[in-house]
Amino acid sequence: MNTITTVWVGIPFFLGFMVFLVPRLNRHLAFLGTLASAVYGIGLLINKPQIQLNLLNSFGVTLVVDQLSGYFILTNAVVTIAVVLYCWKSDKNAFFYAQVLLVHGSLNAAFICADFISLYVALEVSGIAAFLLIAYSRSDRSIWVGLRYLFVSNISMLFYLMGAVLIYEKSLSFSFSALKNAPPEAIALILLGLLVKAGVFVSGLWLPVTHAESETPVSAILSGIVVKASLLPLLRCAAIDENIYHIVVIFGAGTALMGVYYAILEKDTKRMLAFSTISQLGFILAAPEVGGFYALTHGMVKSSLFLIVGSLPTRNFKELQSQSINTVVWIPLVLASLSISGFPLLAGFPAKVLTLRNFTSWQFVAMNVAALGTAIFFAKFIFLPHKFNDKLGTKQDVKSGFWIAVIVLIAGLFITNIVYLPAYNFGDILKAIVTTVIGWLIYHLILQKLAPQLTVHLPHTLEKFEHLVGVMSLTLIFLFGMALS
Repeated sequence: MNTITTVWVGIPFFLGFMVFLVPRLNRHLAFLGTLASAVYGIGLLINKPQIQLNLLNSFGVTLVVDQLSGYFILTNAVVTIAVVLYCWKSDKNAFFYAQVLLVHGSLNAAFICADFISLYVALEVSGIAAFLLIAYSRSDRSIWVGLRYLFVSNISMLFYLMGAVLIYEKSLSFSFSALKNAPPEAIALILLGLLVKAGVFVSGLWLPVTHAESETPVSAILSGIVVKASLLPLLRCAAIDENIYHIVVIFGAGTALMGVYYAILEKDTKRMLAFSTISQLGFILAAPEVGGFYALTHGMVKSSLFLIVGSLPTRNFKELQSQSINTVVWIPLVLASLSISGFPLLAGFPAKVLTLRNFTSWQFVAMNVAALGTAIFFAKFIFLPHKFNDKLGTKQDVKSGFWIAVIVLIAGLFITNIVYLPAYNFGDILKAIVTTVIGWLIYHLILQKLAPQLTVHLPHTLEKFEHLVGVMSLTLIFLFGMALS
């Protein structure tokens, strides 16, 4: 198994290099690389191994492969497979598929790293490759959005790297386990870097612009899997020390509520999905013990939603509500929205039930409010007007690749629904249905009626680059106080 793991880590990088040597096979090589990850991830979930590899002897490169890794690796594989299929008949060139493979491979590496330096390298490689995907269209807007993402990412990683150095100075080790006796300033720096990189809480407000302004398949990759590169290390760190655990779950609850607030008021479809991603990241962090399954279901849901929204005639909700979209497009949109709202028979339901069962008493009210808020703002999609018409309410560039990709993702939501069958009891089913229905009623009776008179505008000030950096500094002080206490 150790040999298989070592070979598997290198496959995407090797195939990414081969894409440039044999550009005509770019799609096939990208699909082959992600398919290998899917097989490996499924194997991890079935066999539940506990593999630890120590490489380079005293340099302390540590890899840990377990069931938790399996959930994130499978998420990476399914999302990337869907994006490759979506772009299959497009004009994307070899450079695009090479960067997809590079992002895929570096994320796989990040999901099995258990020391701060190898994780730093994996996160930096994935960040650079993601920047190249964001700027792929080479428009002025895409280049600026990509550079903005790269700057924020690099600044957060500088904080992270300083924390890693302080940890090594204290324990002569870069291993995650060294956090146990790390000084509070080191803990604060490490957590800040990972929280910002993941798009958590106020420092994560770089995420909406980046995800909303990127091309549709790139948005699906970013929101479906790239933001999770820093989540798995946070879950592992939370399991090492009880104090770090409390910090992580507090930020998780705050992030879930903040994302819901922004998403309810948002009038742009892609920005609403981006704020929803922030909220769902909060759910993953709020219950670290079971975050892997929730990450898998969210990755499939969010990538499918970005692909579907990219086929709608406009991003403006007001315009969408005044015209009818194609029912054939509306159906998968509803299924994905129901899943993320926690409706039974879709993977989002057992994931949400499992997560809610692992909340502590003080989290219960806040996270149930966040769950209700999710049902409220996804009602915007569910109750869009629609009609059966092959050419109604869709863009002309929707091709067969779109349907194959969406079918793969929606089918994944039905299949993974069986992962946690104990969720299907009368009490949890009734609660999920009632929560969803109440959310729909609030949407119809309050939001829709107040929409014409609603004068609340989302504050975009904190999304500006200079304010994002300032918020990082304030968050660092806050984290230091929490670690010190």
